[in-house]
Amino acid sequence: SSDGRFIAYVVNAAGISRVRLLDPATGKSRTVESLPAGVVGSLDVSDWGEIGLSLSSARSPSDAYSINPETLAVTRWTASETGGLDATKNAEPSLVEIKSFDGLKMSGFLYRPDATKFPGKRPMLMWVHGGPESQSRPAFIGAYNYLVNELGIALFYPNVRGSSGYGKTFVSLDNGAFKREDSVKDMGAFLDALAKDPGLDASRFALTGRSYGGYMCYAAAVQFAENLKSTHCDVAISNFVTFLETTQSYRRDLRRAEYGDERDPKQRAKLLAISPLERVKEMKKPMFTVTGGNDPRVPASEAEQVVKAIRANGGTVWHLLATNEGHIWGKKENNDYAFWSALQFYRQTLLGE
Repeated sequence: SSDGRFIAYVVNAAGISRVRLLDPATGKSRTVESLPAGVVGSLDVSDWGEIGLSLSSARSPSDAYSINPETLAVTRWTASETGGLDATKNAEPSLVEIKSFDGLKMSGFLYRPDATKFPGKRPMLMWVHGGPESQSRPAFIGAYNYLVNELGIALFYPNVRGSSGYGKTFVSLDNGAFKREDSVKDMGAFLDALAKDPGLDASRFALTGRSYGGYMCYAAAVQFAENLKSTHCDVAISNFVTFLETTQSYRRDLRRAEYGDERDPKQRAKLLAISPLERVKEMKKPMFTVTGGNDPRVPASEAEQVVKAIRANGGTVWHLLATNEGHIWGKKENNDYAFWSALQFYRQTLLGE
């Protein structure tokens, strides 16, 4: 504040933004409890002391709020446009906390369908983030509310080791070729934990991911085929060696620092061993792979070699290639087509329609 009475700051608490006010004189802090669970985009303190911020949550794309620094009372000032949809009906996520195979604590966010509209155990789609140093947080999930609200599919967003938001040690635990599959094991730990959830149908689990999350998707198709009905893998790495050799040169050294160096014989051997393409015969369940023809980060060849191998083995794979897109798709017609195609895939593989 301009008078130095307090310092307003935001803490990332397992993905949820917590606003706190620190009294510099006493060193004590107070937490603002009445904000919705979500993600703060910006925060500032006015000249008169009121705290202003923007926040995205399950039921709001991004709205303006203010906080009274004396009472910590919260006022919402805007209601963002949602195209006529009633965002108050969107499911608010619950935090799921587990211990992985080695005892490491981690968590994720579970969005459950309305039990009145969709009684009984529900199918679930696990959505693994990319990066790999991104973090799944409880912000507005946009069109993917359709899966929860209209199809009755639960969504789960895990934060495996290597994710941001949990400290320097946690984010480095998947670095290099020899620790990479520890994060894959984390997916298995989440699947095992969620299979015990009384509201979920463990016989109808699927998994999706994009970019690095796409690699995790391919890896899950190999290692957790018995746990999954299907996988949907977007702009995904299928072979770490071919990926590192064909990604654009401006990214290569950066990616080597994360994944390993394919020029080193020992690392190259390990990178091949952990590449899903090397175990493609174990991909037994239906897969949908999506890629951009002009992708400079993960070339389209990474998907093409998987599709070719699965079909050669007699497996089921859908392949969507947008020849006029790169890694981040920018054309509405392409994104709409990809979304509705994915819904059709989930209708068939998860809902049996």
